[in-house]
Amino acid sequence: MIALSRSEPVDDSDKHPTLVAQDRPPAVEVLSADKVFANGARGLSPIDLTIADGEFLTLIGPSGCGKSTLLKLIANLIEPSDGRLLWWRGDFSRVGQAGRRFAFVFQEPTLMPWARVDANVRLPLELANTTKAKAAEAVTEAIDRVGLSAFASHYPRQLSGGMKMRVSIARALATHPNLLLMDEPFGALDEFTRNRLDSDLVRLWWERKLTTVFVTHSIYEAVFLSTRIVVMASNPGRIFRAMTIDEPQPRDESFRDSPRFAAYCRELSTWLAEASLPGAVT
Repeated sequence: MIALSRSEPVDDSDKHPTLVAQDRPPAVEVLSADKVFANGARGLSPIDLTIADGEFLTLIGPSGCGKSTLLKLIANLIEPSDGRLLWWRGDFSRVGQAGRRFAFVFQEPTLMPWARVDANVRLPLELANTTKAKAAEAVTEAIDRVGLSAFASHYPRQLSGGMKMRVSIARALATHPNLLLMDEPFGALDEFTRNRLDSDLVRLWWERKLTTVFVTHSIYEAVFLSTRIVVMASNPGRIFRAMTIDEPQPRDESFRDSPRFAAYCRELSTWLAEASLPGAVT
């Protein structure tokens, strides 16, 4: 039996426990934020969550538990019905003023089919009125980082699914974001391609010390990528438990084959089963 280094079950004495990564300043603070949709359905009960600067945090849970809703709140794509969020200890209006940037990678690559790879990656820079010289440098660097330099002149129709997703990641990296948000970006890919992209993503995160919030349904992906995993339960969406993956970085394929990886996965699988039960207690 392998004892995992740290797991953080929610404290039942606190109705809305705050989950905090220690020793680093916060990048995002979710402060008793909930979401009720226009039809009256409650998507999220009050959530308290602190995401540390440079952390790789993954949200996982059963379908309909509010993972993507919480991610959109963090991205400021939707507003909470109650409560609030802070980014680097300020409100959203101060993010741009401080020169900080977000990037969002969706479930689909969402590439422009008529544009070459380099033009797709350049798009957010053009929207930000980046000078041509700086944009060209950023595009070249981003494409190189995802291993697609030889395909910069290709069109999306000429690329595999995994390569298209690499382009989507390059487009996000080109803006040099401080916060990277990813909503099941590899969910439609085969296991081999997903594992390879996960390894690439860990390397990119480690090189840039990039605060990342990632949504997945895959236990194995969550354990491999994350510094911390937040398990969510549904009806309404809420935080169930959190697990710290206290393992050396950057991770490589040897971690997948280790007994500790298997132990993390077993414990996370148990938690997910508990979170999926009707009336799961948080």
